[in-house]
Amino acid sequence: MSTRPEFTTVERAVIEREESRELKERVVEINRVAKVVKGGRRFSFTALVVIGDEVDRVGVGYGKAREVPLAITKAVEDAKKNLFTVPKHGTTITHEILGRSDAARVLLRPASEGTGVIAGGGVRAVLELAGIRDILAKSLGTTNPINMAKATVNGLKNLRRPEDVARARGLTISQVLPYKHPELPEEAAQPPVREADQGRGSAEPEGSPDG
Repeated sequence: MSTRPEFTTVERAVIEREESRELKERVVEINRVAKVVKGGRRFSFTALVVIGDEVDRVGVGYGKAREVPLAITKAVEDAKKNLFTVPKHGTTITHEILGRSDAARVLLRPASEGTGVIAGGGVRAVLELAGIRDILAKSLGTTNPINMAKATVNGLKNLRRPEDVARARGLTISQVLPYKHPELPEEAAQPPVREADQGRGSAEPEGSPDG
């Protein structure tokens, strides 16, 4: 028999992390559709589902079946095939982006910490399950939930990380990131006083008073 332990410390940590990142699913919309055949109309259901681990992975799926549970199951399987990793900067995205899908356009803007997810419908579901906590989203086109969700995915997939941009341009990450002026203390914020100007505050103006 092998004397090797069941799991090492590293393996156990990896397993715990994967279990904690269990994929969660959210049904965005269920719609009933009809197909006209010779004997009448045949009804079926479509489901739009978003899955994600609320850390950095998310996917959108679409399913169709004669029953609602089966349509949701098909949508979840389709979403698992479309999982991707979202580039993030803290709790928000790395930069502003405009996602497009058919007639839908969704503008995504980074937000400061504490702003929350300012979005609605399928856009909110995608952003929350992607682990984004602070973001501003605005729909500029159609309000079709399927196309809006796809436009959001398109925008998130086109995000770039600062290290990727720095590597492509041959610069450092600090040179790529937006410039922030260092906060100066109050003493440094005042203009320096020249030696020639010292003591002239109470002195009489130049020239003879008698003119």
